[in-house]
This record gives sequence, structure tokens and C-alpha cells, in this order.
Amino acid sequence: MVELVIRGDRVVTPQGDGPADVAIAGGRIVAVAAPGSFPVPEGARLVDAMGKIVMPGGIDPHVHCLWHLPNPDGTAGLTEGPNRVSRAALHGGTTTMIDFVRWTHGSTIEGVIEKRRAEWTADGCHCDYAFHVMVEGDLPPDIPAQLGEAIRAGWPTVKIFTTDITPSRRGRMVDFGDIWEVFKVLAAARGLGVIHAEDNDIVMHMYAKLIREGRVGFENMAEVHNTLSEDLSFRRVIRLAEHVPGTALYMMHVSAANGVRAIREAQAKGLPIYGETLHQYLLYSSEDYRRPNGQIYHTYPSLKSKADQEELWAGTRDGAIGSVATDEICCSLAVKVQGRRIDDTTGGNAGVEPRLAVMYTEAVAKRGYPLRCFVDLVSTNAAKVMGLYPRKGAIAPGSDADITILDPALRRIVRAETLHETDYSPWEGREVAAWPCMTILRGKVVVEDGRFLGGAAPSGEWLPRRIPDEVLEGAAV
Repeated sequence: MVELVIRGDRVVTPQGDGPADVAIAGGRIVAVAAPGSFPVPEGARLVDAMGKIVMPGGIDPHVHCLWHLPNPDGTAGLTEGPNRVSRAALHGGTTTMIDFVRWTHGSTIEGVIEKRRAEWTADGCHCDYAFHVMVEGDLPPDIPAQLGEAIRAGWPTVKIFTTDITPSRRGRMVDFGDIWEVFKVLAAARGLGVIHAEDNDIVMHMYAKLIREGRVGFENMAEVHNTLSEDLSFRRVIRLAEHVPGTALYMMHVSAANGVRAIREAQAKGLPIYGETLHQYLLYSSEDYRRPNGQIYHTYPSLKSKADQEELWAGTRDGAIGSVATDEICCSLAVKVQGRRIDDTTGGNAGVEPRLAVMYTEAVAKRGYPLRCFVDLVSTNAAKVMGLYPRKGAIAPGSDADITILDPALRRIVRAETLHETDYSPWEGREVAAWPCMTILRGKVVVEDGRFLGGAAPSGEWLPRRIPDEVLEGAAV
């Protein structure tokens, strides 16, 4: 029985945007019809969304909750957990997040998956979620086979680093022989590689060079995690994938024009290579490191130049960049700015809540992107590439009723004190042209007019996934 009907004049569906009634029953969308043509049953709620934007719930394919966070003094802590981050996500219109399971030596893939699921169950997640499996360092010979088992069991995305990132994180990088073996498993088991690609030789050379020269301030980060590093590593990884037919890759947090061009050229050859950037790369540059508390804008790899920004935006228009994520790290301002050197600055950003509003403002309101393109960047493309579509990322009959209603009348200035993550925001003071007035998760209104209605008991569900053939063949987005 229909429980909820949303009536709007700008409803974003796979066919475009326009007027429609969206009928919801049992947590699913059961009909999308012309406005007024769907009778509202007695007892059902009618939501008037005229003048607003009705879109699929946002999907953030790159977050880190309860994540190991090293401190400059050699100690370490954990970032905030899914309970807090998922509440913030729902307030901002994001209904699904994808985090990471970290494999370390001495563990099995199955063991770390069980441990990670237990951590999330204990803390509780209010939105739906999935995980990438992350491997690091020298891989024992039995790990690729274990990854194959995980892929077939619904954990189809495997995260790999081609760099240690900082000198203090030695052992993070996977060498190319092991990457080759993992790619063979991905191709055979129908999985997807999710790659943090930087050239480790270049990165470590630049750390040594700048430390030797005494230029150790974090404002020099773009010299270390530079555009040459991204160019060399992207092309090397893509070339390796090309030599293992059936290997599909998702290049995470693309930060430089060189990365965009490498993806674009691979796609032109018909290779299944997909690109993700972060909203801070699109809107902040290496110049922002010199602002007060400039660390708040940083994640790894570094912010780049304004010319790199322009190429990232070009990539969002031509498909080289299909998704905009956050690399979410929720910690306090004191933790975020404690590192002041190129080799101890905290990565990640508290950004999951304002992501949709910021991207709507920058893409639609300022740059004239069609609503369908905006929705693709913050929801649909991630759903497709990550094996969630059409359950997620679509307003269509049969899809989960995950819906966000953006209200252009809710123009506001982003302030940390009005958000729900932590005590700072890298988006502080930025004016946005819309804000969610309602977020619906599987048919239940969980946020309305700024009030959280999801209840004390988290109801988020883990999402098993399978990468569809069209993604593996390069035709997904």
C-alpha cells in the first residue's frame, strides 16, 4: 500500500528532470507518474515539493569512519564513527556511504571483514553503507585468492596504494608485481580496482629534497604530491590494467590535470577506467594552504593549481570524472591542524554533510550544469560503477526510496556550528544556493526541515554488491 507520494515540478529521473509524482510503498518506489495522475490513498502522506528539486539520495563512495589516524608525536587515534558521520550525511542529503576494510599483515581478508562489520554494528550507522577491501604492503601469495572469494561474496572493490604517501607510513604501497596478481583476480572474479595512484619514487624523492632544503612547512605539499607523480602513476597503472584483459579501474581522488587526461585517453581507447575527484580539489588550490589553518583544505594527494582545477571541471563535463566524493575524515579542528609539516599533516576532510549543497551551487547555480549531470556526479554514477544501481542512485519504479529534496529557497552560509560533524568545516563562510529540506531513506523520512527523525537506533543496512558487466566493459557512465 502506498504510504508516501512526493509531488514536484523538478523531479530528476534517469530520463531527465520534470514534473512528476513519486509513489512509495514498502521502502521502494512503486510509480513515477504525471503530477496529479496518481491518486493519493487515504492515510498516505503527500509531500508538496513544487519549486524544489527531487533527486536520488546522494552516494559518497569514499569515506573513512573509525579510521586509524596517526599523530605527529607517534601516537594514533581513531576518527569519528559511522553513527555521527551518517547522521551528518543524512542531514546533507547523502543516503549511502562506502567506507573501507583495511587488511594488514597477519590477518585474513575474511577476518578483517568480520572485524570491520562488528565495529560498524557496535557504533551504528543511520544510512546505508558498503565497504571497499583495502590491501597494503607486500602481499602474501594467498591474499589474491582470498580477495577473489571476497569479490564473489559481495565485496567487489579492492583498494590499492601505489605509494606509501608519507615517509612515516612505509609499508602502505603495493608493488607492481603484486598489483599485477591482484588485477588477474579482479578480471577473473569480476571485481573493480579502486586506486590511490602516485609515483612513490617521485613522492619520496621530493620529501627528501624539501626536508634537506629546510622547506618542511605543509604549504609546500603540492611540490611533494605533484602533478608529475600523478601523471606517471596513472599511466603506469592503466597500462598494467590494459595488459590484463577484463581489468576495470576506478581512479580515486583525481587531483591533477594529468590524471584527468590519462583517464580520458584510456576511455577513448574503450578501456573501463573511471575517475573520481573530491569537491575540495574542484574548489580549493595549493594557494589555500597559506590561509589561516590551511591544513583544513588538505587531503592526500595535495591540492594543485587553478589550471588543474579547470581540467577537473572539464572532466566532470566530458565523463573523465564521473563522481565527486569527500575522502571523509571526521576529527576535531585541533587534530586536523596539529601537523604543520609536509610529512605529518592529517589527510581527509569533514565534508560529507555540505557536499550536495556545495556541488549544486558550483555545478548548477554557477556553471549551468543540467540537473541530471549534477545528480550523476553526486549519486547515480557512483551507484552504477560500484554495483548499487538501480537499487540506489535512481528515482525509478523498483529502486529503493532514497530521496533528497533540495530547496533553493534555503540559501545559507555554511557554518560549522550548524552542521552535525565536528567543530570546523573547510566550507566555512561559503554561500550555498540550496539545502536539503527532506531526506528519505528506504521510504522513511529521516530528516525534515533540519530535524533528525531517524530515531536513536541506527537503521542503516549493509549493501552486498556485484559489479555489472557494463561497468567492466567500460560502458557504465
